[in-house]
Amino acid sequence: MSEQLLTTSIDADTHIALLTLNRPAKKNALSIALRDAVSDALDSVASDPAVKVVVLTGAGSAFSAGFDLGEFSDPAPEHQRQLWASSDRFHHGCLCFPLPMIAAVNGLAVAGGFDLAVMADLRVAADSAYFSHPEQQWSDVVYRPLRELIGGGMARELVLTGRRIDAPEAHRIGLVNAVVPAAEVVTEALRIAAQIAAAPRANLMRSKAKMIAAAGIDPAAPTLSL
Repeated sequence: MSEQLLTTSIDADTHIALLTLNRPAKKNALSIALRDAVSDALDSVASDPAVKVVVLTGAGSAFSAGFDLGEFSDPAPEHQRQLWASSDRFHHGCLCFPLPMIAAVNGLAVAGGFDLAVMADLRVAADSAYFSHPEQQWSDVVYRPLRELIGGGMARELVLTGRRIDAPEAHRIGLVNAVVPAAEVVTEALRIAAQIAAAPRANLMRSKAKMIAAAGIDPAAPTLSL
């Protein structure tokens, strides 16, 4: 593959891994290949004793525009199998990731990109970022992780209406933990990650396991009901 869909850098001094979605021309749309690259990277850093925290961001002006809709038009059975197997693995890997993960939301986060931000433990948003679930017009929407963050009433509104919320509203309702200028979003996420990484890795993993269990997620389940 000529295009590097995901870049990964690990700082051995801070114990932070930085993952960057790298399809800026496609607003970091989550193709099968990119989802698989994220899943592979999470598997790799989870097993790396040098990593304590992951920061995930997007290249260019978008965090992610969601799943690559062009891939849904191919009816070939093998393609459809890959499409949904990749989706299941991606969601499972993000929600059951055993270390703290911070989403540095550098721009729009819509549909599956909104879900990706929500599946992280913390979110730092650029002041230009916005969130929405436009896919409610043609598909069902991931609900449970969003409900855990902002409560059922607001989660239902966003899922059922698909309306867009900007970064200040996202902060007000508890969807994001901080809002900063776009140029500072990764820096702020790394600053928070460094605070987290001051703790022993084993302690962080035990805390994360409790969070996963409290959310009603079974890491042993092959697929998740979301």
